[in-house]
Amino acid sequence: MKISDTKKLAAITAAFFITVTAFSGCSESANSSQTTSSVSQVAKSDIDASIAAEDIDVGYDEESSVGITFSDGSAAIDGEGATSEGETVTISQAGTYILSGTATNGRIIVSADKTAEIKLIFNGVDITCADNAPLLVSKAKKVYIVLEDGTENVLTDSASYSLGEDDSNTDGAIFSKADLTINGSGTLTVNANYKHGIVSKDDLVITDGNINVTSASTAMEGKDSVKISGGTFNISAGTNGIKSTNTETSDKGFISVTGGSFTVVANNDAFEAETVLSIEGGSFDITTGGGSANASMKSDGTPNRNWQNNMSNGGGGPNGMGKPDDNGNGMGGDPPAMPTADDTGLTIETAANTTTDSTDTTDNTSTSAKALKAGNEVNISGGEFKIDSADDSVHSNGNIVITGGNISVASGDNGMHADGNLTISDGTVDITKSYEGIEGSIVTIDGGTISVVASDDGINCAGGSDTGSTDRMGADQFSSQDGVELNINGGTVTIDADGDGLDSNGNFTMAGGTVYVCGPTNGGNGALDYNGTATVTGGTLIACGAVGMEEGFGDNSTQYSVLHDLGSTVSANEKLTITDSDGKEILSFTPKKTWQSVVFTSADLKEGETYTITAGSQSETVTIDGIVTSNSKGMSFGRGHGGGRGF
Repeated sequence: MKISDTKKLAAITAAFFITVTAFSGCSESANSSQTTSSVSQVAKSDIDASIAAEDIDVGYDEESSVGITFSDGSAAIDGEGATSEGETVTISQAGTYILSGTATNGRIIVSADKTAEIKLIFNGVDITCADNAPLLVSKAKKVYIVLEDGTENVLTDSASYSLGEDDSNTDGAIFSKADLTINGSGTLTVNANYKHGIVSKDDLVITDGNINVTSASTAMEGKDSVKISGGTFNISAGTNGIKSTNTETSDKGFISVTGGSFTVVANNDAFEAETVLSIEGGSFDITTGGGSANASMKSDGTPNRNWQNNMSNGGGGPNGMGKPDDNGNGMGGDPPAMPTADDTGLTIETAANTTTDSTDTTDNTSTSAKALKAGNEVNISGGEFKIDSADDSVHSNGNIVITGGNISVASGDNGMHADGNLTISDGTVDITKSYEGIEGSIVTIDGGTISVVASDDGINCAGGSDTGSTDRMGADQFSSQDGVELNINGGTVTIDADGDGLDSNGNFTMAGGTVYVCGPTNGGNGALDYNGTATVTGGTLIACGAVGMEEGFGDNSTQYSVLHDLGSTVSANEKLTITDSDGKEILSFTPKKTWQSVVFTSADLKEGETYTITAGSQSETVTIDGIVTSNSKGMSFGRGHGGGRGF
């Protein structure tokens, strides 16, 4: 097939669009009022996620290409630049090579000049190798794999390799020491029985293709970066789905996804970036660690020590196949060794990369089963997500920035966790199951539609990391309170929490938005809980919970608020209404659980006015007599005196 001028123009135009969108995102929303935490970060704006036109271009000149056909235990070569020995083909010159046919024990080896660019056209090729990588790129500047339209292409390795000095670090069915690009509309199936599926020790770029990877370990890895703008991916991984591991350069080790359709089943992390994970578009169906039913944290707040034994064994990895019981508890044998601070996060899994070209060798024992994970920043500006994770669904050792997308998650631990700042300015976040829903040192909500169901806190603001516990990797035992904030400036937030609804180990500030909290039914938690001050200057909030540790807003607020304890408990699913003296409904909410204490605030509340609180058979009046009106006699005295317990 010869490339046309029209196709060249389309490729250049598409690459320009990707380049523009890659640089247009900001690491924080423009109108966010959040305070910056002290965590030093690499952000989306610091990486080069652009994709060149050549990475999209699928055209080639068939007449000048070299044909390689595998058949009957040999490889026939039509042209210059490649040699064969049995079913092993070695490519030594720059150029385009068209591969077809079947090899039952063959290989493709690219060993050319370091300046050579090589295009491999997969035109219906099926290669199995009994003792090494079916495709090894040992030397080249860049290699392109073009999946010819309408073709099926398969690469399969065995469970063990026979390696020499020259290829001792080879650990992937496709293993490249050079930049690697995959495009074209055909199909590529990789059966990686030894370790990894597709590995580039530089940049891995994928712009199209139907790509199916089943791997004993990681499915796809680009050490310096992974950039994906399109394609359909079906991944079943014994450890990680897609990862980037460079720890040596701050602007490397990132994953950028601007499009594509992904179905990922991984025993460990689905997407793991050493620095930045940026997602601008695409559709994602992700299951990690056996899913949320195999929770790493039980609903009572104690670790599920058997969770690793109950993974789905997505890619035939080392983990057991036992099923959790109805409560999500493990039914396997002895519990796995609990991780330390050195072996729970990104560092140990990538340490080997600083001294060798081999891919990480420690991910077989990783205790992390997160869906979206990054060392510095997770940045989501678009995409459709369906996530079912045993561990955190979205996790960053630094910051999380959500500016768009539709994110639906069920988590066996936290829905979203950031050691640093967590900012949501737009999009939809639906956390249908979690231990703690949204967690970070500074959580700022400027917009979007957010719904959280949590067995502990709905939103928890605290200082520290949840990756260093010797009890489990998500123990969330924060202690620091300096620089901890919850800021709600916009959006619609709905919380259903068995622990605290909104919990800040520091201050809580509300300047806008609409918040509904269906809080705890036990008096040891509150619908609102804070350690510093709680200030409301705008927005609407109704928060219902138990009597005992209830808290309201402080008198440093500028908008009127009420904390009111009813005479008796209200049944679940009874509508709560607040009406003014004329009978006009000011606020309403239908909590799904029993409650007795309510906090509410609205710009419609006025000093001196009397309002009627009606819920079920109960009806009580309250007259606004100051910026804060309260009848509470709970342990927190209706203000901010009892917060910060870190529950």
